[in-house]
Parts: sequence; structure tokens; C-alpha cells
Amino acid sequence: MIIGAAILVGVFFTGSAAINDNGVLGGSAALIVIGLIVYIVLNKRIVD
Repeated sequence: MIIGAAILVGVFFTGSAAINDNGVLGGSAALIVIGLIVYIVLNKRIVD
């Protein structure tokens, strides 16, 4: 999740052509979603 967010922030601040690359945006968005899911699952296991 943090890695995906870092990629998005990095691309945004550099203003590079990668911001128009759907592969980069999709990949970083997928990392954020996967990170959120893993985070939620781990927290549920800790609570249980």
C-alpha cells in the first residue's frame, strides 16, 4: 500500500509522462488495494 502511494506521489511530483501511462497508474492503484486488503486481514487476525 505504501509502495503504491509512493509511486503515485513520485509520478505526480515529477510531472513525468508516466502519469499518462495506464500501466503505471493501474499497477500502483493495485498495490494500494492489495495493501489495504492485507492490512485489514492482518488486523482481524490480531484482534481475533
